[in-house]
Amino acid sequence: MPIYVYQVITPAGDGEIFEVQQSIADPALTTHPESGLPVQRVYTAPNLALKHSGPAQRSKLSAENLARHGFSRYEKAGKGQYVKTAGLGGPAAIRAES
Repeated sequence: MPIYVYQVITPAGDGEIFEVQQSIADPALTTHPESGLPVQRVYTAPNLALKHSGPAQRSKLSAENLARHGFSRYEKAGKGQYVKTAGLGGPAAIRAES
């Protein structure tokens, strides 16, 4: 079930913020479950674990995976200098000319 964020409605707009786990089919709350004060739902960005999430992205960009697919990876080693960390082709280092 999703978690919804609500805020207590106050004239200053600084009411308590709290989370409630509800079914999608449940109606939105209109009052605080404990105090009975009026509330409104706060819309936030969803937290979705997609195929491009952290662990999956790190796995795809690992040195072994890039080399297996024929890519080279360079990492910054200093100002204007990059060192190859994965792959077979290309130079061992790239340096910007001053």
